[in-house]
Amino acid sequence: MQWEKDGYVLRLARSEDAEDYYRQNFCPLDPEAARLTGCKAEFTREEVVGFFLRCIDAEDRYDFLVVDPAGEIVGESVINEIDEETRSANFRVALFRSCARGRGLGSWVIAATRDFAFGALGLHRLSLDVFSFNPRAIRAYERAGFRREGVLRDAVRDGDGYGDDILMALLEDEWREIKMSGD
Repeated sequence: MQWEKDGYVLRLARSEDAEDYYRQNFCPLDPEAARLTGCKAEFTREEVVGFFLRCIDAEDRYDFLVVDPAGEIVGESVINEIDEETRSANFRVALFRSCARGRGLGSWVIAATRDFAFGALGLHRLSLDVFSFNPRAIRAYERAGFRREGVLRDAVRDGDGYGDDILMALLEDEWREIKMSGD
């Protein structure tokens, strides 16, 4: 499975992507990417490649890569923590490079992954959390139909201050309404 838009490709990650994933995005990790995702600023090759390969083999997740027209990995979209009994999962998107942000790429990736989650996987609920200091991502998730369900106030550090962790979700009936309206 693969989606394309304006030369960008969203496709399933493969084990042979592990080294490029590390080299192209974690040497070094863009400070804004670390801030917006809440991860630490530096990772070793072993941490990244090992985690990436474990994810590829995991049965409760789908890891997609965002590849730019030059063939470089610039982001990822992940459906994880899939619970077959409740037909629910967690969702996250990360655009690692500043050149990939602020141009609608995230909105496209969110919509494509959302449609896969509900259409191909038959999920009932897809949930996520996003930091209050990431207004672009909040708007993109809202445009894709996700609704705010709660806020964990001052739950994450942002420089010398704190930010909220906003909980959002989309249900299958809401997704069907979006698809029927032509999105």
